[in-house]
Amino acid sequence: MATPATEVQAQLMLRRDRLESVLRHGGGQQLDGLLREVDSALERLSSGSYGICEACGDPIEPDRLEADPLARFCLDHLTATEARALEQDLDLAGRVQQQLPPSLMVDLGWELAYQYQPLGAVSGDYCDAIRAADSGEGLVVMLGDISGKGVAASMLMAHLHASLRTLLGFGLPLDQLVQRANRVFCESTMANHYATLVAARFSPAGTLELCNAGHCPPLLVSRGTVTSIEATGVPVGLFCVKDYGVKALSMAPGDVLVLYTDGVTEARNMADEEYGENRLKQLVRNLAGEEPQVIAQTCVADVRAFRGAARRTDDVTVMAIRRS
Repeated sequence: MATPATEVQAQLMLRRDRLESVLRHGGGQQLDGLLREVDSALERLSSGSYGICEACGDPIEPDRLEADPLARFCLDHLTATEARALEQDLDLAGRVQQQLPPSLMVDLGWELAYQYQPLGAVSGDYCDAIRAADSGEGLVVMLGDISGKGVAASMLMAHLHASLRTLLGFGLPLDQLVQRANRVFCESTMANHYATLVAARFSPAGTLELCNAGHCPPLLVSRGTVTSIEATGVPVGLFCVKDYGVKALSMAPGDVLVLYTDGVTEARNMADEEYGENRLKQLVRNLAGEEPQVIAQTCVADVRAFRGAARRTDDVTVMAIRRS
């Protein structure tokens, strides 16, 4: 059975092979230095000193080590340059989350609202809504959840945001959009880093295309019935697969699609009971006919009431999209 140390070693060896391949074609001093850093990390793994600060001997913060497997010092012993670089990374992640789409949107025959509650200053939940370059292609909505929490998850969230925004500019079909995002994530992150993601395209005519990459099942509320839409592919970055399915649906005026992250369904109360998908389905069924803003707000409030005094352990995001 693989241990965290052997998984890190395997990933570092993979990246070492890729670096050597690039260097054979001329990579310059910067890549030479990076190769030496990878070799140093592999030596620390062999000696048992990996993850230990070289200045004070204390463990390096796990989320920092997850974000940067080459880290050699804890936060208290970063150089001024390293501290500035980390601050810039966190600032970028924070600015991405501050630039989320408006919490209320009405566009191209659709009404959208969401509630977003990060666990800390930054989070790994990701939501976005973008009008396609050709308005006839409709509104593209995405909701995702990065594996892990804290600094590492927030940095990867910013990376996913940038990748998807760039790919959207090429006007790709939904399945190709997720396929290419998956390839980028696989090639640029460690194997234990991945993201569940729902990408949906809402057309002005009322049709919906949806690709669910291992995310919580979206809930379609139509005529008093709530239908779960299961995954059409694996999480982004987990495996370098090429096949992602897309489900095509038609939404009538008043129908609502509810997207959420697992911070909702996996919330636990003081009795260690899980909130669960069934409770959420019953709630959104009861909310049929309400405005999207009311649906999102009520869902988050119900999770909070269920949790009570129990400690919150994850980010919470709920998005509701209704056909006007």
